[in-house]
Amino acid sequence: MPSGSKRGFKLFGLTGGIATGKSTVARLIAERGIPVLDADQLAREAVEPGQPALAEIARLWPEVIGVGGRLDRKRLGGIVFADADARRRLEAILHPRIAELADARAAALSATGHELAFYEASLLVETGRHCDFDGLVVVTAAPETQIARAMARDHLTREQARARIDAQLPMAEKVAVATHVIDNSGDPAVTAAQVTRLLAELDAR
Repeated sequence: MPSGSKRGFKLFGLTGGIATGKSTVARLIAERGIPVLDADQLAREAVEPGQPALAEIARLWPEVIGVGGRLDRKRLGGIVFADADARRRLEAILHPRIAELADARAAALSATGHELAFYEASLLVETGRHCDFDGLVVVTAAPETQIARAMARDHLTREQARARIDAQLPMAEKVAVATHVIDNSGDPAVTAAQVTRLLAELDAR
């Protein structure tokens, strides 16, 4: 992904851990009129029926192809979160395709005159892609809050939620490379206020 000067606008990474609420922060940013590119949505596009990535996944894990030839994301998640090697193989399939789609969307934003946008993704630090952006916003939450949210959102057991959290890079390592941190542990109004301050700071620059 090209630098901000080459894009003609600033693109900030937006990341966090499982169930820290980065999508909530992304929504708050988008409500203020700032574009947010969603890596999860790009990943869904990359594995639509007929796409090369889906064919590669089907060869490796035929059991994750469901009705109508579509990907069963929950079943695939159960496999890759329990097996680091499987997760690396999946990332090798998906990440290049997602990056291509992201570059195309970024070019379109630049062409339409946007000066600031965000790219929301879970694994920016793990893959080293955080270095490609003009800054990195990390959304954090207390570990017990993460576990409770993951259990409620994804219908996981406590052990499953903990395993998914443990499969990611420790939050402290993400915070260490962040240019901005938003704590989404508690009151939604407090999170919203942090987003307001962040965008005001970026606008002032």
